Amino acid sequence: MKVLFAAAECAPFFKTGGLGDVAGALPKELVKKGIDCRVVLPYFAKKIPEKYADQCEDLFSFYVNVGWRRQYCGVKQLVLNDVTYYFLDNLYYFGNRDGLYGYYDDGERFAFFQLALIEMLERIGFVPDVLHVNDYHTAMVPFLLKEKYRWINAYKSIKTVLTIHNIEFQGQYDGSVLPDLFGVGMERYEDGTVRMNDCLNFMKAGILYADRVNTVSPSYAEEIQTPQFGSGLDVILRMEAGKLSGILNGIDYDLNDPKTDPALPFHYDNTDLTGKAQNKAALQEKMGLSQRADVPLLAVVSRLTYQKGFNLLLDELHNILQNDVQLVLLGTGDKDFENGFRYFAATYPEKCSVSISFDVNLAQMMYAAADVFLMPSAFEPCGLSQMISMRYGTLPIVHEIGGLKDTVTPFNIVSGVGTGFGFAEFSSYQLLKAIERALILYTDDFATWQSLIKQAMVKDFSWKTSSKEYVALYETLI
Repeated sequence: MKVLFAAAECAPFFKTGGLGDVAGALPKELVKKGIDCRVVLPYFAKKIPEKYADQCEDLFSFYVNVGWRRQYCGVKQLVLNDVTYYFLDNLYYFGNRDGLYGYYDDGERFAFFQLALIEMLERIGFVPDVLHVNDYHTAMVPFLLKEKYRWINAYKSIKTVLTIHNIEFQGQYDGSVLPDLFGVGMERYEDGTVRMNDCLNFMKAGILYADRVNTVSPSYAEEIQTPQFGSGLDVILRMEAGKLSGILNGIDYDLNDPKTDPALPFHYDNTDLTGKAQNKAALQEKMGLSQRADVPLLAVVSRLTYQKGFNLLLDELHNILQNDVQLVLLGTGDKDFENGFRYFAATYPEKCSVSISFDVNLAQMMYAAADVFLMPSAFEPCGLSQMISMRYGTLPIVHEIGGLKDTVTPFNIVSGVGTGFGFAEFSSYQLLKAIERALILYTDDFATWQSLIKQAMVKDFSWKTSSKEYVALYETLI
């Protein structure tokens, strides 16, 4: 089976979030299963690490018609971990940009990328059985294959899968983009097929034209069919429910392993947690907190936004810090949130320490050293942090939504089963109650707490498991 995975970002080259992690990990696992899976990406010259840029081989170049514009496209190739990566190089659209997204011409940039990746296929001699596109940046590809390139015989058998990582970002542009950038007529816009709110909607086009649509957790696949979470596309998703499914993301077990993680001063596993306690003391010292083994250490590693629910935490932080507890936080985001957490660090310096920054090694330390990981997201398509924290034996407290609901088993006081704690109603009071339940168990029944740690650490969130579901999805198509 031949699969081409198309995305706007991919670890370890450049990423901003979960899409980059998926694009980095899933193809590796598919190749291990004997699938010829290759990846196509924009070439962000300013973002790709030098060691990977140096390994890229220039294959050839050609020109792409972006509407009336004739644009250069260079094709670079890199093989890493047995995966072949193709980078589409255009200095104006990608090479000169400091970031991946957020530019006035994003519609034109990703129109170029989608046209170029389709026109590249015959040139590289790789026409896939399945073309797997991700989020709005590549969601027009199924539309283009059926509306613009249907005359190419080699492309007629290509099946398409669209993965929705976050339905909030849909790619909405003026309808004139169809002829102006994609070089196609207005018929599908005028009949309403790809129109929404008087805009061309990339995501809507992808949902309607892809052969299969999936999201990054089973619960999120259900949630986005409701007005509360569908961001206006819930009607379309209910209409196309027959081809919609949810497959839980995995995490990279090679990178996230407490036995080998180079970011940790002390290593450990679920049979011997001595190293976890040593990491806790090391983190307390690093963050300027007293080194106490007996105090529950709460951690936050996140973007500080309303989507991540940090308004709830700030609302109750005075009350939380009345307990015998420590809190460490790493993240950047909304300035009000950043300043709010700085205020608490200054008010409770003996209990609260924050780093308003992005630090990969410190993040790994927090996953490993903390006792509790806070993740009160308003919505969460999948979430990786709660899976990483469980892998490191740190019990998450989560809002029971989306992928958080699918991955964290709330502690059951009767059976003793659980891998964390949850709250169903999205409110600061219910977050506080969940934290209090965790603190009581930690203080009063540490033997049960240790049992939950071991239950969490043996849960399988590897891509080895999730990739089997993607293979099954592809097989339904071919």
